[in-house]
Amino acid sequence: MQEPLLALDKVTKTFRRSGGSIVNAVRSVSLDIGPGETVALVGESGSGKSTLGRIALGLLAPDSGRVLLAGRCLGDLSAAALRDARIAMQPIFQDASASLNPRRTVRELLAQALRHHRDSVEQRSVDLLDHVGLRPGTEYLLRFPHELSGGQRQRVAIARALAMEPRLIIADEPLSGADVSIRGQILNLLIDIKEEHRVAYLMITHDISIARAFADRVAVMMQGEIVESGPAEAVLHAPTHPYTKQLVAAVPMLDAPTARDREIGDA
Repeated sequence: MQEPLLALDKVTKTFRRSGGSIVNAVRSVSLDIGPGETVALVGESGSGKSTLGRIALGLLAPDSGRVLLAGRCLGDLSAAALRDARIAMQPIFQDASASLNPRRTVRELLAQALRHHRDSVEQRSVDLLDHVGLRPGTEYLLRFPHELSGGQRQRVAIARALAMEPRLIIADEPLSGADVSIRGQILNLLIDIKEEHRVAYLMITHDISIARAFADRVAVMMQGEIVESGPAEAVLHAPTHPYTKQLVAAVPMLDAPTARDREIGDA
């Protein structure tokens, strides 16, 4: 049996509010992602999805439980070893404006991610921009984030993640706030990257239609716990948990395309 690329083992995380009350953000959650696999983590706002994603990235330490990347427990690594290990696992956040340094040009943002390459940084940067649909890439190198549209900023964020040649991308609501045509274009781009590079994804989303179009497996999170998980087709077409049934029922029943259809917002 193939070893999971990422494994969360009984992870728990609590926060203390200013008034002293305790918030159980994540409660003994176990989840694994195989090489090249896409897992959608779905649930309403406040369900603990983003907290779990930050724990997976090593940005938050769990109160208990383990995070294993390719069999290595992140909690056992030194700071330097953790930095090296995390190269294989890159984030794409919801707000590209906040995740891109406004004082750096696109060239500088990509060069920082490509610092482990000793040569051809400029050409690699242009190739990455072309790859994510910012063509010709040379026209975008000297632009600052505020000079780009929201969709273009998200493409730069994706290019920066790809620059590290990751095995896993953790995408936290990467399509939230974008209009329908941009959402479709970005989703198609992520699907193309998955197919071309065999990248695994943890897709964090509240949107069932995205999970249906993109994921191999779905895990449903409610109040810090995973209440249902399994193959996307089974979970989203024949849910068993009442909460999952509510989420699915709230989605307008159109003929939703799948990743195989390749017709998601084509433009």
